[in-house]
Amino acid sequence: MDGDLMPEPICLVENVNGSLQVNDDATQYLDGISRPVVVVSVVGLYRTGKSYLMNCLAGKQTGFALGSTIESKTKGIWMWCVPHPSKPGHTLVLLDTEGLGDVDKGDSKNDAWIFCLAVLLSSTLVYNSRGTIDNTALEKLHFVTELAEHIKVKSPSAAGQGEEEEEEEDSQFVQFFPNFIWTVRDFILKLETEQQGQVTEDGYLDFALQLKKGQGRKVSEYNLPRQCIRNYFPTRKCFVFPFPASQDNMSRLESLDEGDLYPGFLEATQHFCKYVFTNSQVKTLKGGHQVTGRMFGHLVRVYVETISSGNMPCLENAVVAMAKIENQAAVQEGVKVYQSGMEQVSSSFPVRVDVISAEHQRWSKMATDEFMKRSFNDQHGEYLKTLTEAVNKLYLELVDQNMERSENKCWELLSDLSKDMNERLQKGQYATPGGYELYCSHRDSIVSQYHLEPNKGVRAEDVLEAFLQKRSVEANGILQADKKITENEKKIKEEREKAALIEQQKKAAEEKKVETERAMQVEKVRHEEQLQQMERKIEEEKRLQVEELDKAMERKLFEQKDLIEKNYKEKAELMGLEIQQLKKEKDQASQGFFQTTFKPLLEVGAEVFSNVLQYKLMRSALKGFPI
Repeated sequence: MDGDLMPEPICLVENVNGSLQVNDDATQYLDGISRPVVVVSVVGLYRTGKSYLMNCLAGKQTGFALGSTIESKTKGIWMWCVPHPSKPGHTLVLLDTEGLGDVDKGDSKNDAWIFCLAVLLSSTLVYNSRGTIDNTALEKLHFVTELAEHIKVKSPSAAGQGEEEEEEEDSQFVQFFPNFIWTVRDFILKLETEQQGQVTEDGYLDFALQLKKGQGRKVSEYNLPRQCIRNYFPTRKCFVFPFPASQDNMSRLESLDEGDLYPGFLEATQHFCKYVFTNSQVKTLKGGHQVTGRMFGHLVRVYVETISSGNMPCLENAVVAMAKIENQAAVQEGVKVYQSGMEQVSSSFPVRVDVISAEHQRWSKMATDEFMKRSFNDQHGEYLKTLTEAVNKLYLELVDQNMERSENKCWELLSDLSKDMNERLQKGQYATPGGYELYCSHRDSIVSQYHLEPNKGVRAEDVLEAFLQKRSVEANGILQADKKITENEKKIKEEREKAALIEQQKKAAEEKKVETERAMQVEKVRHEEQLQQMERKIEEEKRLQVEELDKAMERKLFEQKDLIEKNYKEKAELMGLEIQQLKKEKDQASQGFFQTTFKPLLEVGAEVFSNVLQYKLMRSALKGFPI
């Protein structure tokens, strides 16, 4: 389904009587998308033309419903998945949200949760409004000031999290929140200010977000939404759109040809779309983990079910929940790869130890590779350990099957080769003078033919040893009854029989020792490969985390510089404290967790498995087989 185009939008989050619930059909569609997703959400007051922008991003004239009356057409959150137009191998997920401030709803709390979900799910958040960015427009964006009351970064149950840390959590939002775009529709003013004269669209937004100096409730209320926008979002951008068409045509935008739209509006729309396609990043979780379509579906469900249960969405808990789902699936996929690969080997049983161990090494590595593709945030190696244990269990079962198949094949071969000798025994042909030499001749012929038979497997020498041991009693009886042989000769031949048995035992033991040593060496290499695979994975996750912190520091340093230039000394100092905290987190993220915690854990498991494997390969007991 990765390459398929969703023909039309589908409701992702339904708003039924003020209660939010996930649409299973939408998440089922997302389950089929294994590509990374770039998620763009649009929010804003109802009837401001949000849906038109999203249709433009989808490259379609129609799709998301456009209402031509004062009634809001979009309820809940609607989703449209399309191939990303400029990032091959990525899916663009467009989310059109229910209009905020719809008089028919009468429940502003529902608006807050819709806005909150848009922030949590997006990699780019588009806020759409009409007219100008003035104080009234910013007051209508009061939802941004309430995000700290609706979103937690760390789990409330996290050890050592006090009230002060909880209050400071919103300072971490910039690490995890989407890029922010403010689109101003039906803009008729000139882009200029008294202080600066002509300004860019971004300059216009920055001017609107300037803080007031002073103390008191009014100043605080004025500054709060501006501070939130400046501090919460890693980047901010502004686009202004003139009226799209004449007043008569405004009600039928989706049916108008490009020639009916004003050139200035078309130019602004193209500029906006190009920026979104170029600058919107892949959706990530806390820690920098990229989100696929499948993961995005799980993420939507985690957040919506948390909200519906009356709890507050938590970024850390979401990562834990997502990691559990993805890591469990990663273990299953890894095991599936190993099973499928080793089936090819088992169909050839019996094989030598070096053959099965080499294939085990090969498919175990591929299973771990498959696991690593999907796994993330396996902080204590719990899921890799689960995969390793499952693979090792399957391998030990295959080792047993291979031995059993080898044992059965060898006994059956010796049984077939011994038929003629058994018939002679029953007829008493060896109970005559000279019978012992004849018996030895036939027995040696059986052994020679047995050695010539290929592909007997790992138990060949053990079974031959058991066969000769069993026949030695029979041979001794024939020897003692043979009147052609003197008593002195009998003693010499009896000693030769014993020496031959001891020689076969040594041969079997030596072969087993050599094969076991080879298998253990392969196992050692396999373990080292797995450690290297996991170390690379952890280093990559560490790099993503550091990259996430670097971006947050870069943004905060930019804001601090602006505050210093505008002489907001106290606010700049507070921003400096936040930057110092980010530096501490970066130092912690760079520490060698793999060497101190992860590696010792895996090595203990590897040692236990090696001991079990060695025991299985070295054991001598046979099931026995009637000859």
